[in-house]
Parts: sequence; C-alpha cells; structure tokens
Amino acid sequence: MRFRFTKGHGTGNDFVIVDESVSLTPELVAAICDRRFGVGGDGVLRVQRRDGGFFMDYWNSDGSLSEMCGNGVRVFARYLWESGLATGSPLEIGTRAGVRKAYLEWDGIRVDMGAPVLLGHSEGGRAISMGNPHLIYQVSSVDDVDLSVAPAFDKEFFPEGVNVSYYEWAGENHVRMRVYERGSGETLSCGTGATAVGVAAILESSGQPTGAITVDVPGGRLTVTVDEQTSWLAGPAVLVFSGEADSVSWTGAKAPNLAPSPRPGVLPRVQR
Repeated sequence: MRFRFTKGHGTGNDFVIVDESVSLTPELVAAICDRRFGVGGDGVLRVQRRDGGFFMDYWNSDGSLSEMCGNGVRVFARYLWESGLATGSPLEIGTRAGVRKAYLEWDGIRVDMGAPVLLGHSEGGRAISMGNPHLIYQVSSVDDVDLSVAPAFDKEFFPEGVNVSYYEWAGENHVRMRVYERGSGETLSCGTGATAVGVAAILESSGQPTGAITVDVPGGRLTVTVDEQTSWLAGPAVLVFSGEADSVSWTGAKAPNLAPSPRPGVLPRVQR
C-alpha cells in the first residue's frame, strides 16, 4: 500500500499527516513513527471528515489512541489551510476531547484549548485534565529530571495513563518545562502539557485561575493564556515536507503490547 504523507511539527513536537484513505493499525502507526525505519514522528494525524467538518484522528507513536494533542491541532490546522482543504479563521476541528477552534495569526496558530479541569493532587503533583490527563510537578531544575524511563504514577488515579510534566521558573511569568508523554516518551514539546503547566504555574504564582505565561519547551516557545472561560495555546506550526511511503513487511517497530512478529512498516520516498 503506497500512500502520501506530510511531515509537520509544532515546537519540535512532530507528526505524520495522512488522509482518511489510509487504513491505520497500531502496528502501522508504530512503523510510520519509527525514526530509523519509518518517516519518524511523535504521532500520526489522520484527516477525517465527520458531520460536514474535520476530525483529527490522533495516534501516539506506539500505536495507541489519544483524546487530544494541542500541538497536533495547530499542525493539523496549518495542513488544512495550506493544502486548500479549509479556508477562513477560526477553523473548527473535532477531536476525541471535543471541538477545538484554531486561529491563524501572523506569528503562528492559536488554539482554544477549552477550560482546564483541576483534578486535585496525586503523588505530590497537580493533576489537570486538558481533555487528556496531566500530572504536573514544579522542580528546581528540569535538566536534573530523568525522563529516560516513564515516571511513576498512581494507576488508580490515572487508569488510562498520564502525561507527566516538570517545570521550573525562568523569570516573571516565564517557565521552562520537560514532558514525558504517554505512548510517545519524552518529546520536545507537548501542547496540552504546556497548557497544563501554564495553568499550574499561574495558580502557583498568583493563586488566581487566570493569567498569561511564557512556556519554553526543548523545541521552542509557547504562550499559554487562561481567562474566565477557557485556555489558549499559541505558537509556531510548520509543515516540513511531503512524500510517499510504501507499506512493507518489516520487523523494526517497537510498539508496547504488540507481538514481535513481522508487521507493516514504511520507507519514505521524499519528493524534494
């Protein structure tokens, strides 16, 4: 099976975008996202049409599904606009966590992330839902955090798993963060994670539920704003290249809970 794809990223959080004609499986997604044998990415965004609009079918790099991806929505919107599939701003995009609105701005794309839901505390961290679950820790230095393995968490509190983020203060209304995403491992950026960190940092600094904060991730800079109704994530979203890929019999995918038998993979044929 040969299919076309586009590669994009938001502050280094990278995705492979395909259309709805591509029949995804966990094995194929893991193979596509493999950085040595496949196209490479933190996840796959499949463009689907539902109820007259667009739906972002998001898969983590290990082949699991996720409710929402903040950087993914911004890259998805960029793709729809630049490919001519959609016009006008704002653009409504369906996700498993509900509809998100994307606004095209001169320096990037801003997304209405919805109202954060404060879930309390777990294992010494602040639990926040942005449509998907997050556990946030404030630390003295994010560089000292070991994210080579998945952080421990309370599986009864987070039965579907959780994204774990760590942040440190870098100045007034300014933090640095690192994140371990469930299903992908440490990534250069996480949009919902940055939003959750922004919410936690605003609460920690002012005790108020509203405000604005700059969030530096390893892949760049994002801005999080929280008002009385919702939260906003703004930053760059870039399309890098497009090409074709062939599905081949291949044994290199590393997807948890999948049998180690040969399974589909992809070899990119990049058009320059």
